Amino acid sequence: MASVATAKLFGKKDPYEDVDVEKLLEQLTAEELEQLGEELIDPDDPDIPPSERCRYKTEKAPEGPYNRQHLLDFLEKSALEEKDWEEARPYVKETRGKVYQAKVTQKVASPEDDIQTEWDEALINATEEELVDLAAILGFTGILNQEQYHEAFVENRPGDSIGGFTGVAKASPLKPVPDEPPNDTNVDTVLEQIQNNDPSLKEINLNNLKNISIERLVLFGEALRTNTNLETFCLANTRASDKVARAFAESIRENNTLKSLNLESNFISGEAICELLEAINVNQKITEFRIANQRPQTLGVKAEQRIQSLLQDNTTMVNLGVFLDTANARVKVQEYLQRNKDLHRQERVGNQRGK
Repeated sequence: MASVATAKLFGKKDPYEDVDVEKLLEQLTAEELEQLGEELIDPDDPDIPPSERCRYKTEKAPEGPYNRQHLLDFLEKSALEEKDWEEARPYVKETRGKVYQAKVTQKVASPEDDIQTEWDEALINATEEELVDLAAILGFTGILNQEQYHEAFVENRPGDSIGGFTGVAKASPLKPVPDEPPNDTNVDTVLEQIQNNDPSLKEINLNNLKNISIERLVLFGEALRTNTNLETFCLANTRASDKVARAFAESIRENNTLKSLNLESNFISGEAICELLEAINVNQKITEFRIANQRPQTLGVKAEQRIQSLLQDNTTMVNLGVFLDTANARVKVQEYLQRNKDLHRQERVGNQRGK
């Protein structure tokens, strides 16, 4: 059947079809038969015993049953009697293959190199300061520092002006800036003015006063409830907590004159910030509210979504200083602030036309 299939497959007769395989095997010796058997054995055939699939053959007769300890002792003895392997040769750097050599390109003389112009003599005899001026005029700002660039266009420069290209590596002298004076606000006097509703008190700045106790800050928040003259209240970096924020929130619900509130750089949580915005939405008189850089740097998704929802209902807030980590809330808050700015502009234009 195989020969017929082969003849049909290849379109010709199998030349080994008439060969008598049994007769050929009878002509082979025992050694040749054993060699043929090793060649025809499939090492992956699970039906063949492992001893037959292995190419290693031994003529030694078995000495007895399997003894694991005897085998381990024999292997250990053989390893001790075996000669040690030769140590590895020391490392010798050898370069194999063709060594790369960069091609040496010969510069072809250009006819333009020999052309003399009327500017060659002027450039050769020019000083460094003149070259700096020329570089500034031509726009080669990459090799000039800012002072050299500006000095090139200044007339009647003093004699000790910076000149030459050596000034590129020199740093410009720093201009000392004086520190801001410390906040010298008298806390007791200001608190008394708020409680007495002093008409001359329009703005309070308690920024950076860290020696005010939390109880005193709460008094400031409570005094704001009955005040009808204060317009700006700054309380940044004073270690104010949620307790202080809630005191201000309760007062803002009844206060109708405060327009700006700054509580930046304190220890106010996202929940207290939402309470402040809820209080601001009651009367909607505050147009600027700054509450960024609190101790809990991340307000949380829930608090940010609440801030977004509260600002949607506010039509007077134009400046909100707060960092929002959620992209959607950040975009929506900017849209609401821009909407309020447009409303303020339309109202201002309408008032001007009415006059």
